[in-house]
Amino acid sequence: ISGSLRKHSSNAALLRAAARVAPDEARIVMYEGLGELPHFNPDLDAEGTAPPSAVAELRDLLIGAGAILISSPEYAHGVPGAFKNMLDWLVSTGELVGKPVALLNASPVGGEYAQASIVETLRTMNWNVVDDASLIQPFVRAKIRRELEDEESLHMLRNAIATLIRSAINAAPQ
Repeated sequence: ISGSLRKHSSNAALLRAAARVAPDEARIVMYEGLGELPHFNPDLDAEGTAPPSAVAELRDLLIGAGAILISSPEYAHGVPGAFKNMLDWLVSTGELVGKPVALLNASPVGGEYAQASIVETLRTMNWNVVDDASLIQPFVRAKIRRELEDEESLHMLRNAIATLIRSAINAAPQ
């Protein structure tokens, strides 16, 4: 999941690079519906009612995933509104409790405020934030350009993906 709505987002490029270096047996699906989600309104998600279709599709995708990989920008030391809106729609989704998730950071400078906020939110939602698979150090935009090609960065991504996959395998019901 990219937390950015930008078409040529560094975060999306970082996730595409992660998909390129993932093992062949890993199936990577990029979620691209962030901008299609309605504003969160608990009245639209009341018990016994069906959520909006974009929300239902998001939930189904994430529930079916073995693990989740997120890369989000930081805006004014915070989480982008559209990304936070998505998380708000997922708070009541009990099937995501314990879901392994890793965070990447494509902010050109810093990014630690948004990263910390996302970690706090995900842990509050009882997701399994895999610290060893999360890369807090920012990937410099100059390294990304259109696609990430820096071999050191790609190596870091390979290791992060391998760690996240191991966590997902260990979390899967036996």
